[in-house]
Amino acid sequence: MTEHSPEDLRRILAEDGGRPFDLAARLGLPEAALVAARVGHGTTRIEAAPGRLIPHVQALGEVMALTRNRSCVIEKVGTYNDFHDGEHAAMTVDPEIDLRMFPRHWVHAFAVENPGDSGIRRSIQVFDAAGDAIHKVHLREASDLAAWEALTRDLALADQSDRAVFAPREPVEAPKANPERVDALRREWSEMTDTHQFNILIRRLKMNRLGAYRIVGSPHVRPLAVDAVPALIERVHAGGVGVMMFVGNQGCIEIHSGRFEVLKPMGPWLNVMDPRFNLHLRGDHVAEVWAVEKPTRRGPAISVEAFDADGALIFQCFGLRPEKGGDAEGWAALVDGLPALAEAAE
Repeated sequence: MTEHSPEDLRRILAEDGGRPFDLAARLGLPEAALVAARVGHGTTRIEAAPGRLIPHVQALGEVMALTRNRSCVIEKVGTYNDFHDGEHAAMTVDPEIDLRMFPRHWVHAFAVENPGDSGIRRSIQVFDAAGDAIHKVHLREASDLAAWEALTRDLALADQSDRAVFAPREPVEAPKANPERVDALRREWSEMTDTHQFNILIRRLKMNRLGAYRIVGSPHVRPLAVDAVPALIERVHAGGVGVMMFVGNQGCIEIHSGRFEVLKPMGPWLNVMDPRFNLHLRGDHVAEVWAVEKPTRRGPAISVEAFDADGALIFQCFGLRPEKGGDAEGWAALVDGLPALAEAAE
């Protein structure tokens, strides 16, 4: 990897004009290196811990929240409300900005001001130890600029260097199954009463999510064709079905609860472009898709879950709960009608 000084990176950023995520990939750098290079040039290093950062973000009022992984980006407009801090997990619980945050991955954070055609664009950008994006907050016209100035002032770090050191990126965990414990997996899966019990179950049996899906079998899971992903998006849109779409990374999960109103596919990208919700999904990254059913006290929780070729989770999509306006039977029928893996091979 070629070494670039902060001065080099500022020049490249000024000349490129493209998306920092793509530019960083071309340069073989973590995205945070490009942001850090502008410290002192419109960018300020700030505290990253959600417990310190999110209350200041709430004071900004209406903003756009963005969370991404390698294959999917979710963007929601709203206000960060009802924040609950925690050492291992934190959350905001709001009809629009609905987040699950894992603070140990919130390592580097910056308050960023970039000149744009329509004025200064302001954002808060959070990265993990390797410099990969965890979560971003983009200010909008209605955002409170006094609160922005307070955030930048109150959370600024003593270290305002434009150089940064990043840890090596952790590889994606390969699918991990334990065939000797498959009977216990099936039995205890059937006994679940809450979806949150699933992660505890598979950890105890020395498995991970995709590994468990690959061995547990019917009636708990059903392998779907990769074509099930565009079919899912199109059918949710066409049927006006309410869903909960979970998109995230190791440090943050962002959730959309509602419908898909406007579809605009473009090349490999499957796009939902609603006024206050955008989804950008690389359909060509999808390598494995599963329909999953977990028992709960309120009835079965049915999801469609997509993974990339390395086994990384791209998204999970659940039906919106009936008490929030969802249609459990309609969602179950929609998932049941998605193309199975065997059908695609025929």
